Amino acid sequence: MKFDTKCVRAAIAPDPTTGAIVPPLYQTATYVLPEVGQDRGFDYTRSSNPTRQMAEEQLASLEGMIHGRAFASGMSAVDAVFRLFGAGDHIVCGDDVYGGVTRLLDRVLDRAGIAVTYVDASQPGEIAAAMRDETRLVWIETPTNPLLKVADVEAAAKIAHDGQALLGVDSTFATPYHLQPAELGADIVMHSTTKYLSGHNLIIGGMVLVNDDEVADGLRFLQKSIGAVPSPFDCWLLMHGLKTLSLRMARHSSNAAQVATFLAEHPKVARVAYPGLENDPGHPIAARQMRNGFSGMVSFELVGGTPAGIELMNAVQLCALAESLGAVESMITHPSSMTHADVPKEEREARGLTDGLVRISVGIEDPEDILADLDHGLEEVSA
Repeated sequence: MKFDTKCVRAAIAPDPTTGAIVPPLYQTATYVLPEVGQDRGFDYTRSSNPTRQMAEEQLASLEGMIHGRAFASGMSAVDAVFRLFGAGDHIVCGDDVYGGVTRLLDRVLDRAGIAVTYVDASQPGEIAAAMRDETRLVWIETPTNPLLKVADVEAAAKIAHDGQALLGVDSTFATPYHLQPAELGADIVMHSTTKYLSGHNLIIGGMVLVNDDEVADGLRFLQKSIGAVPSPFDCWLLMHGLKTLSLRMARHSSNAAQVATFLAEHPKVARVAYPGLENDPGHPIAARQMRNGFSGMVSFELVGGTPAGIELMNAVQLCALAESLGAVESMITHPSSMTHADVPKEEREARGLTDGLVRISVGIEDPEDILADLDHGLEEVSA
């Protein structure tokens, strides 16, 4: 099946009991066993659930991978990946990642004896220089959050594999519509299903996709042992969101390209980060490894710096001032006080994440309305 068809049909079959075209929601905690020592593949929903299994299989199909493991949030999915490793192991991590990942590595997993080195993952040489004998994982985002840097997945995979390590890719911003990291050598692909995959600001969730049976078994063990799994209802909603993924991402990407172009030409805007712009540093790699466009995220700074950015975010009306991203509604975010507030200021600024940075998750509204809202907001900026 082609990708668009997979979105609608992969892993989805009519209910064998009633013929219902929409798979039923198995909103149950436990299952009756036929007899002692036998089950029908399910015994307790923390361990497995038919609705969750369908969602896992559907997204695995979209990524062109074998196994999917669903978690209660994107962060619990990341945590499960990192918990595959232990004391004495080393992780090479991109320095421009979601602030919660930095918090997890620096303030939780460090207690377990897992060491981490942060690098600019858009520079393969920095990844290579950070590798150690004890490195077990290279972890990257592409495009990154919030600076929208682009990592060369194929180059990162070669470096990781040459060092006997795995490559994990947080592909939340790209989605499988724009990028399938496993095709380029990634061993682990992670998504915050809260974002584009469900797409409607209705659920919190995460998913890890792998091909290796042993890694998949390790993740299944963590699902059962820790219990950070999504509810059946959240999985059911995710499956419905996935059905329109290709349609929504095409609109997100088209709208974002128009927003990025508008901002790049505006006299009050100092710089714009968007891989779809030909002058963006990440454009050559993004154009090579992404397809169907460059997703719906745009970051920028105004000429007036922090005060001007805050004035803009407080002035817009259509773009909602909100923490999340990837939904049908356009949302505007101040990363330094919201998504990355727990990253120390000096570290943020060293990575290029200034207090004046503005991030927009461009929705699927009419692009003229989005542009009019930004234009109005920029008019209110005093700089």
